[in-house]
Amino acid sequence: MENTMFCYQCQETAGCTGCTKVGVCGKSPDIARMQDLLIYTTKGLSEVTTRLREQGTKVSGDVNHLITLNLFTTITNANFDDKIFYDRVKMTLNVKNELLQKLNNKENLSGCALWDAKDESEFDVKSKTVGVLATENEDVRSLRELITYGLKGMSAYVKHANVLGFDEEEINAFMQSTLAKLLDDSLTVDELVALTLETGKFGVNGMALLDNANTTTYGNPEITKVNIGVGKNPGILVSGHDLKDLEKLLEQTQGTGVDVYTHSEMLPAHYYPAFKKYSNFIGNYGNAWWKQKEEFESFNGPILMTTNCIVPPKSSYKDRVYTTGAAGFAGCKHIAGETGDKKDFSQLIEHAKKCQAPTEIETGEIVGGFAHNQVFALADKVVDAVKTGAIKKFFVMAGCDGRAKSRSYYTDFASALPKDTVILTAGCAKYRYNKLELGDIGGIPRVLDAGQCNDSYSLALIALKLKEVFELNDINELPIAFNIAWYEQKAVIVLLSLLYLGVKNIHLGPTLPAFLSPNVASVLVENFGIAGITTVEDDMKIFLG
Repeated sequence: MENTMFCYQCQETAGCTGCTKVGVCGKSPDIARMQDLLIYTTKGLSEVTTRLREQGTKVSGDVNHLITLNLFTTITNANFDDKIFYDRVKMTLNVKNELLQKLNNKENLSGCALWDAKDESEFDVKSKTVGVLATENEDVRSLRELITYGLKGMSAYVKHANVLGFDEEEINAFMQSTLAKLLDDSLTVDELVALTLETGKFGVNGMALLDNANTTTYGNPEITKVNIGVGKNPGILVSGHDLKDLEKLLEQTQGTGVDVYTHSEMLPAHYYPAFKKYSNFIGNYGNAWWKQKEEFESFNGPILMTTNCIVPPKSSYKDRVYTTGAAGFAGCKHIAGETGDKKDFSQLIEHAKKCQAPTEIETGEIVGGFAHNQVFALADKVVDAVKTGAIKKFFVMAGCDGRAKSRSYYTDFASALPKDTVILTAGCAKYRYNKLELGDIGGIPRVLDAGQCNDSYSLALIALKLKEVFELNDINELPIAFNIAWYEQKAVIVLLSLLYLGVKNIHLGPTLPAFLSPNVASVLVENFGIAGITTVEDDMKIFLG
């Protein structure tokens, strides 16, 4: 039977080989194909912008932002609205055709750069021919997809920075020229491997851009105790990753009697000084993204999805789900506003006033805020603990959480770690262990949460700072082990960035990516020591010697 779709960009892809009938994430074959077409048309637009730069013509910020948002919209669990993808394909083709008129030399442009469509029926025909499997060579396909997913992850960092008014032309130019290169059938496997590492380099640059945007706008994260209980007022729950959306919502809820809570990856917003002035910013409700079906149900009030991490909502609360930015779900209300636009959350606030207060599902506090600036402030204490042997090893357990039962491995692994070890984390993977009673070492908590997956840059800076302090020549000489959980494309760019920084012997789980062909996986194993996970007991022997 012919596949109705093919997608293997996330960790939960069917059978660890690929979704062929419907996405495990919930996307339909139609949406999967339209995402393929949006990536294809974005490559064509990127080929044109790259040629324009080569002839000395400036590419506008609006075009850069369009390309970035196109990539971000196709990230796993971001958008399930067919109309959005049709509209974005049309918009991309229109912009490309306008820019083609500015191109002095149109010779040797690819068919992708020249493709156009008169109506939507041509979209459906074309979408069936431009997906992942259009690249026949398995290794070339694997590397092209690895790079594409890295660029999708990079787009998340860049888009969030753009929202805060920060941009970097060098990063935009790299993303677009790389998309164009993915159309070039003459590139060899070795050239694609080199391009993969270069993607990691610009991944670091993208992370640095966002880190600067966040800390300049909201201050450096600081050690913070976050309430996980509830108040008595009706509330709005904010999920996803976008801090600007949260800021605007908090501003607009002042004096309304409506409280605001974070969910999943929005938890680290509490660590920023700028958000602490809002008295109605109550705490964090729930856990990682995949538990939202029960947690959105019990929250009782409206939910604002600011980016990816949407699970197709149940009918019982679907009318309470609002989306904005790159997020979308057919049938859910969407709050309009693109990069730099003002957003009106009044409909959301009025809805909240009619709802009951959240149902309490847990009580207590969790501690976080250990981004690079805060850890650097504790540097002397940390270094002394290492020198005296109080801290024997750091474990970077960053990344994503997910539904697979095998992810209980990370809870068991954290629980089994010796008491002279410290966990460095960022991303929603932390929900597997951030509520465990793991104690501290001389006042240093054994779980140091740097923030969102978007804040993984902090973990790299901390490692590089320790390398400098201990005067080591190689980052791999540090007492740091990497045991990372992955789910979607932001984890891919984190991995590529770590490889670019020279980090070796990273363990990745709960499964290795399906998009790595056996030959490409062998290259990563041989050159970088990439490995999967096994059992907690066996992996402890490997990590601890």
